[in-house]
Amino acid sequence: MRSRDVIWSASLVIGHVFSQSCPSYSSYSQTRNPPLSSGAYKLAYQRPSPECRTFNSSLIEDAITRMKDAIYDEDLYRLFENTFPNTLDTAVKWRGVAANNTEEELAFIITGDINAMWIRDSANQIAPYKTVMKSKTDDIASVFRGTINLQARYLIISPYCNAFQPPPESKMPPQSNGGIYSVTPSYDRNIVFTCNFELDDFGGFLQLSHDYYAATGDLDFFGKFQWIPAIQSIMAASEAMRKPTYGPDGEWVRPEYTFQSQTMTSAGTLANNGIGNPVNYTGLVRSPFRPSDDSATYDFQIPANMMLARYLESTSKIMDQLPNAPKGLSRQMKDMAADIREAIKQWGTVKAPNGQKIFAYEVDGFGGQNLMDDANIPSLLSAPFLGYLDKNDTIYRNTRAFILSRANPWWCAGPYINAIGSPHIKPGAAWPMSSIMRAMTTDDDVEIISAVKEVLRTTDGYGLIHESVNSFDTSDWTRQWFTWANGLFGQMMMDLADRKPHILKESFQPFFIQKARTA
Repeated sequence: MRSRDVIWSASLVIGHVFSQSCPSYSSYSQTRNPPLSSGAYKLAYQRPSPECRTFNSSLIEDAITRMKDAIYDEDLYRLFENTFPNTLDTAVKWRGVAANNTEEELAFIITGDINAMWIRDSANQIAPYKTVMKSKTDDIASVFRGTINLQARYLIISPYCNAFQPPPESKMPPQSNGGIYSVTPSYDRNIVFTCNFELDDFGGFLQLSHDYYAATGDLDFFGKFQWIPAIQSIMAASEAMRKPTYGPDGEWVRPEYTFQSQTMTSAGTLANNGIGNPVNYTGLVRSPFRPSDDSATYDFQIPANMMLARYLESTSKIMDQLPNAPKGLSRQMKDMAADIREAIKQWGTVKAPNGQKIFAYEVDGFGGQNLMDDANIPSLLSAPFLGYLDKNDTIYRNTRAFILSRANPWWCAGPYINAIGSPHIKPGAAWPMSSIMRAMTTDDDVEIISAVKEVLRTTDGYGLIHESVNSFDTSDWTRQWFTWANGLFGQMMMDLADRKPHILKESFQPFFIQKARTA
């Protein structure tokens, strides 16, 4: 579908009209609001009043109530109570329907403290609610459909872009991010907020589609509206981003995507006048930017390719069943997924300094390999969470041992938290998201309890998950309102309630040892 075929005009707005008295959550979340939890951490209560929440779901409220009996520790329950509903409470900025079809639901999900919709973030923000969704008639199902539909629209118009402005139907004005860019393909700044091409955006859209179908079985939804054209757009862009830097005769191949910006950091732009570093043909798909929004060292990011392969496989089964699916599209999805899996075996599996086989974080097909991991998901740590492989896979276990150690340059260790960080912030700034993912990708009770304790003691009393925390100083953190991490913590707690319910019966209170006074 061409971008001019997507209609951008006024629509019927449905949903919630907010009281003028509702505080900005950016301000609200910077206060330790009462009542404080009764445990040693005395965590704030950070939920807006019901009339100020951006979406009220009876399913979510029922789940929060049920979990009160499942969780013994008062502080841990308060953290769950704040975080699990945080996207619905604060980030469903607008819901409505498309101008040209009142049956096409739309939902604009902001990332938290930034008033724009990231494809990847919005998928991850909504995904935790699959844990309670059973039917297409459930209240939360409407948010899934609205998010998928709006993501599909954006992916058709600007598939190489990662974050978007509110749809015109919302009557919300677009905002400038203040950046100066030169990008090909060009884009409309009234539609696009930023245009970093991050392969995991495709994976996020496919994953959310998979999650909705797996929970509801609502096949008809995918044959309506713009889901099929969005898949075609993803496939075309992915194929274009598999091209090598040089053709068979050695001639330079002009890339489909280039990006330059005026920035204070090398991670905010691409090298070689916006082209990026050269890549060989491997069968992998380039990702010039990482899930952190930082530029890659080598463009073939292995976790993003894992995610794309895994969810191309699962959503191809949806495409198989649609009577209006273009002939051969499902087969193309399966073939690309198989090609990527084979390429990861050939190019993404490397030898660590200790001689063991591990997955590289990034490669270029010329022998360049980046041995690290980043907390942002998809990560190497998250491979079993994504469903790409089993947590007992030998190469994954080797990789896990490598990245959860000093061998990983972004391993941040300290007295309060030991977790993977990210070049997006700085060395020593551990991301609680990594501790959460560590708990979700192991069956070891001791490791899970340790990871949960780390997250609980690093909220600085605010009762919300920060982006990063100084591993030696819990009062030194970034982002007080980060709905992606909040939702992931809630999802982890729901997972533990099913998989390890006995752990939630533990006390997570700190032990204080008072030194004896000397005479």
